[in-house]
Amino acid sequence: MMHFVHDVPACRVIFGLGSIDQVLSEINKLGASKVLVISGGPESEYADAIEHQLGDLVVGRYTDVIMHVPVENANRAAELSREVGADLLLAVGGGSSIGTAKAIAKTNRTPIIAVPTTYAGSEMTSIWGLTEGARKTTGRDLGVLPVTVIYDPTVTLSLPVDISVASGMNAMAHLVEAMYAPDVSPISLLQAEAGVFALASSLPTIAAEPENLEARSEAMFGAWLAGWALGTTGMGIHHKICHTLGGTYNTPHAQTHSAVLSYAIDFNRSAAPEAMKRISSALARAGFDEPNPAAAMWELAAAIGAPTCIENYGFSRDDIPEATEIIVAAQPQNPRPVDADGVRELLTAACVGEKPKTQ
Repeated sequence: MMHFVHDVPACRVIFGLGSIDQVLSEINKLGASKVLVISGGPESEYADAIEHQLGDLVVGRYTDVIMHVPVENANRAAELSREVGADLLLAVGGGSSIGTAKAIAKTNRTPIIAVPTTYAGSEMTSIWGLTEGARKTTGRDLGVLPVTVIYDPTVTLSLPVDISVASGMNAMAHLVEAMYAPDVSPISLLQAEAGVFALASSLPTIAAEPENLEARSEAMFGAWLAGWALGTTGMGIHHKICHTLGGTYNTPHAQTHSAVLSYAIDFNRSAAPEAMKRISSALARAGFDEPNPAAAMWELAAAIGAPTCIENYGFSRDDIPEATEIIVAAQPQNPRPVDADGVRELLTAACVGEKPKTQ
């Protein structure tokens, strides 16, 4: 007999080529008149274009967007929002821009419209994250969930291939951990499996043909499913490791997710057999057919040139003891108990970067 709770917070989603042109009409639907734009450097061309559409509705722009959202930056952004009297936040960019908007909303309770330009997926969740004193803290607050998300695959065309594939693997991690989360529902399972297939099918094409809009659209669809899945379930050992490495060692977010993912799957393989079957099935249908889903995920990452070794991004084997202590102390919800020996083994494997054993 099935027993589950499926709790999906309300969020309006607009998806398709050219959807970026609907920002103004969405703002008008919300009745906002003072918009603060939050956007970092890489996506500035899209923020500029939107700002031109909005004209006098824009009362300010915050561009000091930093990975992992340091508390001091969040405080400055929130203060600017109060100074200009913003009644709406428009976040244009990846996880850092959207994370900064969430930090403002957490403090000021200002609604957000998000225009994601990567495959991070955070735009679909009520999860916020802040870094202070070399520690990253995360939490959930419905007040930071964007009220509207506008997905336009054309904005990802300017995303370099290396960032595209790492960002796609970041989204893949959300889907994988959703499948074995203790609060996963049948609907979340279906969408997570569909998301794994969408990303595994599209990312190789993006790596080979960066201008392929059909593949870009499929990857963005997978990222939407990833954010939705993550927003309705919990996070396990993979996300705790990545938040620890990012917050304490300042490793880049998407690359860290990519480099850790296959080893986190291997860690949980025997403790979550049903989830592993679904991951294997989705990857096999996309052409990555290995008995061990961790090996299949590693093959995907290798095929698209995504990171598979965390030592390339600022984390070394000398850091393993300290990182292990932080991760074990947090005791994330996870199908396999999070113990020191297991975490050390996982982090060591992620530092070596070799393909997990097939069996």
